[in-house]
Amino acid sequence: MQSGELFILSAPSGAGKTTLIQSLLAVTGSLAGFGDLAFSVSHTTRKPRQGEIDGRDYHFIDHARFEEMIAAGEFLEWAQVHGNFYGTSSGEVFPRLEQGIDVLLDIDVQGAEQVLARVPQAYGIFVLPPSYKDLERRLHRRGLDDEQTIVRRLAGALGEMKRYDRYHYVIVNDDARRASEALAAIIIEKRHRRERMQPLIEEILRDFQDRGFTLKT
Repeated sequence: MQSGELFILSAPSGAGKTTLIQSLLAVTGSLAGFGDLAFSVSHTTRKPRQGEIDGRDYHFIDHARFEEMIAAGEFLEWAQVHGNFYGTSSGEVFPRLEQGIDVLLDIDVQGAEQVLARVPQAYGIFVLPPSYKDLERRLHRRGLDDEQTIVRRLAGALGEMKRYDRYHYVIVNDDARRASEALAAIIIEKRHRRERMQPLIEEILRDFQDRGFTLKT
C-alpha cells in the first residue's frame, strides 16, 4: 500500500488559514481527486474559545497531561506559545499515513520546522496575507483578541513570514475562493505523481494484458 502524503499549512494568525482548511474539508469526497484526506487535530493547554469543540478544533488538555505526553515522546512537534502549549500527536499522523491516508497539519512555523526535520518528504505550504492593512483588518474583524494581543500578533507576523523559504509552496490569500482552489490543486497534483499512481497504472495495464493485448516497445 502506498503511504499517504503529509501536508503542513502555516500562516500568521489572521491570514485565513482556518477558513482555507474548512473550505478544503468541505469538498473532500465530492471533488475529483479527493477522499482519504484527514485533518490532524492538535493538542493545546489553552482554554477553548467560543464555538470551539474539543476533539474537532483542538484536543484541550491541562498542562500536567501535556507534559506527560512530552515525557512519553508522544508528540511529532510541540511548542510553548504565549504561555500555552501546542502540539501534534504522532498518533494523529503516522497511523493514517501508513493506511494511505493523506494528512493535513495546521501548525506554526516553529512546529513546521520540527516536522520537516523529522519527515523531510512532507510538503510545506505557507499562506501570506496580501498586505499589512489586510491582516490588521482581519484580526480586528474576527473579534477573538484584545487590542494588546492584536498588536503582538502583528509584530510577530513579519518574523513568521520571513521564514516562508522553509516551505515548498506559497499561497497569497487575497481571495478566499482562489486561495482555496490553490490549496486543493497542490494536494491533487501530489496525488497524481507517477509514483503515487503506480499501483493504479499497473492495474490498468494488467487489465489490457489479461484481454490478450501485449505491450509493444
